[in-house]
Parts: sequence; C-alpha cells; structure tokens
Amino acid sequence: MSLSEIMQRVAQAEAAAGRAAGSVQLIAVSKEQPEERVLPVLEAGHRVFGENRVQEAAGKWPDWQDRFGKVELHLLGPLQTNKARQAMALFDVIHSLDRPKLAQTFARLAQENGSCPQLFIQVNTGAEPQKAGILPDAADQFIAECRALDLPVIGLMCIPPVDEAPEAHFTHLAQIAGRNGLTGLSMGMSDDFETAIAHGATHIRVGSAIFGARR
Repeated sequence: MSLSEIMQRVAQAEAAAGRAAGSVQLIAVSKEQPEERVLPVLEAGHRVFGENRVQEAAGKWPDWQDRFGKVELHLLGPLQTNKARQAMALFDVIHSLDRPKLAQTFARLAQENGSCPQLFIQVNTGAEPQKAGILPDAADQFIAECRALDLPVIGLMCIPPVDEAPEAHFTHLAQIAGRNGLTGLSMGMSDDFETAIAHGATHIRVGSAIFGARR
C-alpha cells in the first residue's frame, strides 16, 4: 500500500474519531527494509521513521540524511543500557524506556550532553513475561521516578499481545497516561492503527503496510 493511501486512512480515522486533522504522527517503520523500499518514501517527502535497533539505524541513516536532509528518527525496540549513549546521539525520540537503570543512565548522559531525546515509557499492558516494558501496576511510580530525574517523558507506549483484541490495551494505556498528565500515546501498528487512533493514539508505528512484509 502506498504512503499516500496510508495517510488518507489516517486522516479518515482522525475525522471518524472527531480529532483534528494532523493530530496523529505517522512513524514509517523502516527496520529490516531494503533501500529500494525506503528511498521512495523519502522521495515522497516523509520525514518521520522508526527503527528497532541502534546498530541497524547507525549503519544506514547518516548516509540517507546526507542525501535527503534531516529526518526525525524514533527508536522503537528495546535498548541495552550500554547502547544508550549512541542511541541518544542518533535518535530524536526513544519509545522504549522500560526500567530504572535505563532511566538513570539517560539522566546521567543528559547531564553530560546538555540534552536528551524525547522519551516514551513502554508499558507491558499484557504483562507478558517475554516482552519488555514496565508493568501497569508499577507505571505510576516509574513515571514519577523519571520525572524526578528531569527526563523529558512525553508519553507512554505499548505493544498489545498478538492474540488479544487491542482495544482494552489501548484504553488501559490511555488511562495510565491521563492520570499522570501525559499526552503522548505511541500505540497502533499496521494491523490496528485505525483502532489506536480511535482510542487516542498520537503516534502510530506503521511498517509492513507501507513497505511490504520484511524479508
């Protein structure tokens, strides 16, 4: 499906939910996608992309940004603490803040650098043992701890379980964000982004619907 078709679906979902046009940011998830699929999206003018791994992003985006200009890069996948410095230099937004040690590392590096990417706290709404993210019952306390470290937390992120309807997870994430005064909601992917928009998503992460299935 073309980028323009996805953008049209986003606009329709915004209107159906009674939301302002342009209130949802489309992150084109280019992880593991070959150059011949990503370049047409850059050539079409899109400038917000998501990657899952620091090393993969570092290997391709500096060259692409030299060719196409500044791109807003979002890190969507789990982050090892020892990769935090490199991630902070490469990405504008990080969606996978999920544990106190990583928060403390971000805070220390932000003091050193004088800046920090915008941050989403990942919440494991399904309490899945194999998945990263702070558990919902611990989210309020973790948000408070991150704020005490002066981290620029702008919202929450979730990845619902693949075998469950996403609506309850999107609602739960929105409730946690709302009671903590956070406005950013990173939720919704290729199969469910319209549902996410109906539940308040501000950032949707769409890969295969734009680029095709990963090889």
